[in-house]
Amino acid sequence: MIPRHGGRLPTFLLVLFVSAARVAHGQVRYSVPEEMAKGSVVGNVVQDLGVTVTRLRSGRARVFTEDGREYLALNNDRGALVVKDRIDREELCAQASHCALHFQIILENPVELHRVDVEIVDINDNAPAFPDKEVRLEISELSTTGTRFSLENAKDPDVGVNSIQSYSLLPSDNFKLNQHSHSDGSTYLEMVLQTMLDRETKEDHVLLLTAVDGGSPQKTGTVKIHVHVLDANDNAPVFNSLLYKASLPEDAPKGTLVLTVSAADADAGTNGMVSYSFSHATDSISDVFEIDSHTGDVKVAGRLDYESKRQYKINVNAIDHGKLMDTAKVQIDVLDVNDNAPVITMITFSNLIPEESAPDTVVAMLNIKDVDSGKNGDVRVSINPDAPFRIKSSSSNINIYSVVTDHPLDREKVPQYNITITAADQGSPRFSSNKTLTVKISDVNDNAPVFETSSYVAYVTENNSPGVSIFSVKARDKDSGNNARVSYFLEDTQISGGVASSYVSVNAESGVILAVRAFDFEHIKELRILVKAQDGGSPPLSSNATVTILVKDQNDNPPQILYPVQTGGSLVAEMVPRAADVGYLVTKVVAVDVDSGQNAWLSYKLQKATDRALFEVGAQNGEIRTARQVTDKDPVKQKLTVVVEDNGQPSRSATVNVNVAVADSFPEVLSEFTDFTHEKENHDSLTFYLILSLAAVSFLFILSVIAIISVKIYRWRQKRLFYKSPGNLPVIPYYPPLYADGTLQHVYNYEVCGTTNSRMSDVKCVRPYSQSTLLSASRAGTVQREKRDQEDADVSIEQKPPSNDWRLPPNQRPGPSGQYRFHTIQQRWTPYEKSRAVAHPEGAPAVTGTGPWPNPPTEAEQLQALMAAANEVSEATATLGPRYNAQYVPDYRQNVYIPGSTATLTTNPQQPPQQALPPPQALPPADAPKAAQTPASKKKSAKKDKK
Repeated sequence: MIPRHGGRLPTFLLVLFVSAARVAHGQVRYSVPEEMAKGSVVGNVVQDLGVTVTRLRSGRARVFTEDGREYLALNNDRGALVVKDRIDREELCAQASHCALHFQIILENPVELHRVDVEIVDINDNAPAFPDKEVRLEISELSTTGTRFSLENAKDPDVGVNSIQSYSLLPSDNFKLNQHSHSDGSTYLEMVLQTMLDRETKEDHVLLLTAVDGGSPQKTGTVKIHVHVLDANDNAPVFNSLLYKASLPEDAPKGTLVLTVSAADADAGTNGMVSYSFSHATDSISDVFEIDSHTGDVKVAGRLDYESKRQYKINVNAIDHGKLMDTAKVQIDVLDVNDNAPVITMITFSNLIPEESAPDTVVAMLNIKDVDSGKNGDVRVSINPDAPFRIKSSSSNINIYSVVTDHPLDREKVPQYNITITAADQGSPRFSSNKTLTVKISDVNDNAPVFETSSYVAYVTENNSPGVSIFSVKARDKDSGNNARVSYFLEDTQISGGVASSYVSVNAESGVILAVRAFDFEHIKELRILVKAQDGGSPPLSSNATVTILVKDQNDNPPQILYPVQTGGSLVAEMVPRAADVGYLVTKVVAVDVDSGQNAWLSYKLQKATDRALFEVGAQNGEIRTARQVTDKDPVKQKLTVVVEDNGQPSRSATVNVNVAVADSFPEVLSEFTDFTHEKENHDSLTFYLILSLAAVSFLFILSVIAIISVKIYRWRQKRLFYKSPGNLPVIPYYPPLYADGTLQHVYNYEVCGTTNSRMSDVKCVRPYSQSTLLSASRAGTVQREKRDQEDADVSIEQKPPSNDWRLPPNQRPGPSGQYRFHTIQQRWTPYEKSRAVAHPEGAPAVTGTGPWPNPPTEAEQLQALMAAANEVSEATATLGPRYNAQYVPDYRQNVYIPGSTATLTTNPQQPPQQALPPPQALPPADAPKAAQTPASKKKSAKKDKK
């Protein structure tokens, strides 16, 4: 046995299993183990066949197999036969004890055939395997000792000692295992009952069946057998034969009866009824055959193929209703019929042969085989008689045929032939196959390539890109095939101290001449190269042509200024006396251009100058002359910029600065040109200060815009604070004389805030208990109704007597006039100057505000009063809290500063109440408003109150 190592045989063991024996001339036999690694050497063909490596190469030696699959390959360089593809003995030969590969080694010029047989030695690369992982049996407890139960064999693709050698069954308390052999060498297993089963003692048994092969190391396969014990049925079916045999042709139609199996059961009734089935049938069997479970008829269910499988072995079970069973084997042999035509396979074919080929030259080699057997596979081969060819059979292999020339060939008469090969078998009915080969007759290489002309002229512009195409040459050959395939080569001639290949190259296929590098007209102006055209014949023929490449100039160099010399340090200037006449030669600009032709034609012109009317430049010679008479007004410092331009396309130019001093003496020139070199620095400083000034102005402008926007926003917010929030500021009532009817058109809700004393910071805020504290009065009836309502709602409030300096005369008490009045409520002052609501004293008269305003306050006075009240409100907001009672509303005129007055509005308790107000026309004239109180006067009044 040969052990496997990782699925492949180790390399160092190959020598032990590869042997070669020289059987006869042209035939070799080798023996190798399966699963050899790809590239492993099988044998040395050079030594075993007695041929040389040179012969293998010249004869294009190769391996030919009939089925087209090459497991082995021939290395012509070493003459060794090596493994090309994985060799699996089980895949090639299945269970056959002898397995070998048969193939031919073919050599050409002349043709030789060597038969090689390679025996494949089995290695233990497969473990035994059972068809099922588990087997379930139901056995009656009445089963007697010796009752047999058929078991499915394990399968091991290996052969010999590597196949299954033994079986074991554990535990063996109730059952033992018997192994039997058929006459054909196959084995089958039986599990025999040794001790009767008792379902009441143990209902289920689990057994382990193990199959062991003989390899090294050994490999095993197991299957679990579950035995379920049943009651009653004590007789098992028995087949009338242990082996059934039958044969049928491979073209038997579906439904054909093959044979009938029969088993008898001694039991009666349902226990004696037997059903038949295949035991562990694989897909290949169940697709081809079927069995009737009641009658035991085995019929054809699919297509048979003698060439695929020639024999079927099937196990049939007979099972009664008590699950007792017996097993028999069915062997079905398939007979061959002529259902395959011969197959023609091309081994080698030379579709192009030279006309000078000698007789018996091999044109093609064919493999013709019929897979049928007997006469059905006996093949006769023929060829059409009108072709100058014949077919002959190989002496070593009856399936190999050669097509050879039979007469001399003449290409000028017949350039090609169509050869028809016919292969027919001897079966009935007869089948045949045809194959047509087209053979072309090639010419001999007797014509050399010819150029269109013997010399060519090409042009290339300098400064070209490397690899650019310059020119293309073409040569033609009258031959055909490789003899007419023209290749182009560059002959390495000397050019300007170098070889031609360093300048140009030639494409071997197309004849295109390419530039290897960029050309410089100033360095090389002409190249003369030699191109060779050579065909692919043997021996090759060739011809030459001369190619002259002319380099064209390009305007790639700008003019170079030779004079005046431009220096980076010191300043050079040309002097012109002030007495110089018109046309005075100041200096001359000298320039050259290394290009040629019009690319080197130079022209001069004045680009810019301090005084363009004073100087002119010669367009052709570059001479700078005075254009007018020099005057005393002309500045000493003169700077000219001259442009030198060539005539190329596009043109290139160079500039030069010429400093000219208009003076009669050198000291004058020196004093004027002292700061000349610093002009650039002065200009740079001036630019920097201009940019800095612009940035500063922009920054100030942005700040101004932001400040203006901020002031506008602040004024807008103050305006909204004073005029849009009447609920948080005291209201100074002013009524313009527009209410002629005596009716207010709007009802206002006010929150009245004020201090109990002008010297205190305590602020009292009261919200009216009704919708408005300022009620509009209508006519007389409306006034009387309001009077009654006021008497019911008045609450007496005691107030600390204010200073007399702040009181107004009775006739100047501020308040509404005419039919307009306000409802007021008195306040009672606590010892701590905190306000609280109390009942109105009995008999106390209702207090109402009377008297007209002295004069309507001005807009400035109203704004000042509102700002003062807003400050007091903001300081007292946090002190009110829950002490505020909205039921009682104080008189809005108390403790409110009136612009132009030195008194605080209050109610005089000693003044008798007025029952009616005089009409508007009876009111005394209003006094002129006094000047607004200043902050100084406020402070004086506050000190006076403290005293």
